[in-house]
Amino acid sequence: MDKLKICLISLTISPDIQDGSAKFFRGIFNYLKSKHHEVQLITGLWNHELHEEYLYQIKVIKKSYLWAPQFIFKTLQFIQKANSFDIIHCNGPKGALPLLFRKSPRFISTIHDLGPIETRLSSISLEKFLIQQVIHKSTFITTCSKFIKEEITRYFPDVEKSKIYNLYSAIEEKFRPHPQEAKKLKEKLQIDGPILLYIGRITQYKGIEDLIKAYTLVKQKIKNVTLVIGGVPDFSMEKMYHQWKKKYEDIHFVGKVPDYQLPWYYSMGDLFITCSIAGEGFGLTPIEAIACGNPVICTSLRTYIEVLRDNAIYVEPRHPKQLAERIVDLLENKDKRIKLVNKARQFITRYTWKSVGEKLEKVYELFLNP
Repeated sequence: MDKLKICLISLTISPDIQDGSAKFFRGIFNYLKSKHHEVQLITGLWNHELHEEYLYQIKVIKKSYLWAPQFIFKTLQFIQKANSFDIIHCNGPKGALPLLFRKSPRFISTIHDLGPIETRLSSISLEKFLIQQVIHKSTFITTCSKFIKEEITRYFPDVEKSKIYNLYSAIEEKFRPHPQEAKKLKEKLQIDGPILLYIGRITQYKGIEDLIKAYTLVKQKIKNVTLVIGGVPDFSMEKMYHQWKKKYEDIHFVGKVPDYQLPWYYSMGDLFITCSIAGEGFGLTPIEAIACGNPVICTSLRTYIEVLRDNAIYVEPRHPKQLAERIVDLLENKDKRIKLVNKARQFITRYTWKSVGEKLEKVYELFLNP
C-alpha cells in the first residue's frame, strides 16, 4: 500500500508500561515504521522517558483520571500543529479520549477488553461511559480476539458488526528460553524448589487472591514450592498488596520486572498461572511464558480458550481448590509438563507481528476508501 502519515495515540506504551495494551501498540508502532510509513506516536510519561524519534511523551499526573486534562490538551495541540494525518489510530478508550473533544473526527480505535463493564468492579461510571462513547464514535474498531468483537456487539447491539475487525496480537522475538539467566535469577532469589509464576497487572479482576489461596494449598503437599508474583498494584489494590507482603513472607513479590528481564523470569518458572475472572482481550503473558518454555494454567475464559485452544490447562474462575489440584498434578508429572509446553510452543508461532500488521494495513485501506 502507499506510504501513509499515521498518528498513533496511546496513554501508555512499552517499555514505560508493560501491560498487554501498551505492548500491542508498541508492536504496531514498530511494524508501521518497518514498512516506512510516516508514524508519530503520542503517549503519556509514567515511569521512564523514552528518547525515541517520532515518539512524543506527555507528562501526566499519575493518579486516577487526573492525567486526563493534560493528556487531552497536549494531544489535541500536537494534532493541530501537525496539520493533517491520513490515519489517527487510538489505543483503548483512554487513548481515544482526546478525540471526543475534536470536531467531526474520523478515527480508528483498538478495544482490548470490556473489563469495567464485564466485571462490574469499577465504581466509576465515567469509565463505562467513555467506553460507550468511543465505541459509538469510532469509524472502525480493531480487537485482539473474536470474543471481544462478539462482546462489543452484545453490549452495544446498535454498533455495526461490519466496522469491527479482529487482528489478534503477537509476541516479540526476545521471548524464548533463557536457561542460564534463569538459573542465575533463581540463585539470586535464593529459590531451590519448583516455581509458580505470575507476572502482570495486579488489579481486582486478575484473581491474585485466588492464586495465593491455591498456593497455600499446594504447599501442604509440595513443601518446597515457591510463588513468585511480578507486577505493581493499581490504586485500588495498593492496600491489599502491602497486606499480602506482610502476611505471606514466603511469597516473592518482586514488583515491576524490567522489560529486558521478562524472558528470564518466564524461563525460571515451572508453571505460569493466571487467574483472571474477566476482562481479558487476548492474554499476552501466557503466550510469552509458553514461548520461554513455561507451561500455562489459566482460567477458562473464552478469550484464553480461543487464543490458546488445547495448549493450556484450564480451571474455573474463583476456584482456588481446583487450581491447586491442577498445579500439584503438573508439578508431579514432568513428562506431562514437557509435552504440554512443546506442543504449545509450536502452536503460538502463528502470533506474529507480520500477521497483525498486514491485517491492520487492510483496515487502513478500508478507512481511506469508505
